Amino acid sequence: MVKEKLHSYCLNLLGTTHDYQEDWQADRYLVGGKMFALIGTDSKKKPIITLKCEPNYAQELRENDEGIIPGYYMNKTHWNSIYFDSNLSNELLEHLILHSYNLVFEKLTKKVQKQIMSK
Repeated sequence: MVKEKLHSYCLNLLGTTHDYQEDWQADRYLVGGKMFALIGTDSKKKPIITLKCEPNYAQELRENDEGIIPGYYMNKTHWNSIYFDSNLSNELLEHLILHSYNLVFEKLTKKVQKQIMSK
């Protein structure tokens, strides 16, 4: 898993914006002003991507792959962090990014959703 590929994939999702949070030393990816992905490091400076996830699915993913942990510095029920050196396939990782994006997009107001879709 390469940061540049993750960055590119996230930015290609409709309506995505990006910023860098200096305090967190992390890249944030947002849709409609709401975060769906965060690329940074854990306390040991290991690179991770943190994604929103449906709670039952989040737990299932953690149980099946040791490279997926409860969201680092996030709500542990709704967020997972994935280590870059985990053995997840690119396809699964892209699916999880899209899953996170969709969860956030669906919670936006209808007005904001329409604005994004019309771009």
